[in-house]
Amino acid sequence: MTGWSYFASGFGLGYAPRAPGTLGALLGLFLGALLLHLGHAALLFGIIGLSALGVYSVSQLQEASLDPGWVVIDEVVGQMIPLLALAHVGLRGLILSFALFRLFDIWKPGPVGWADARHDALGVMGDDVIAGLLALAVVLAVRLLGA
Repeated sequence: MTGWSYFASGFGLGYAPRAPGTLGALLGLFLGALLLHLGHAALLFGIIGLSALGVYSVSQLQEASLDPGWVVIDEVVGQMIPLLALAHVGLRGLILSFALFRLFDIWKPGPVGWADARHDALGVMGDDVIAGLLALAVVLAVRLLGA
């Protein structure tokens, strides 16, 4: 395993025999919660940095552009995005963010499916970024409505 494949696999989580995408999302939830604890700017910086490294790592691996199951850095990044809507780290917000991100990631509505169909580094990362943005919108709406 090369350095870029190790990174693209979510530090090896993508090679898990079951639910590698869910494990990648859980890693994103953990990293995102740690960064959110430091502040929204830290979380945003982490998302941007991991996104850039994710696109680069996938572009360096010919087989990764086909989005094999072991590439989960996209789930890590995508899961961090809805955490931006949270005022602070809390169990309810983490669960809602996780559930919504996974829903949009698996269901692939509209623009998520379009990005997924690209079959290149931007598509591999893009579908999960868009799923994260959709989850962010719903989490923010729930937060603003006080539900």
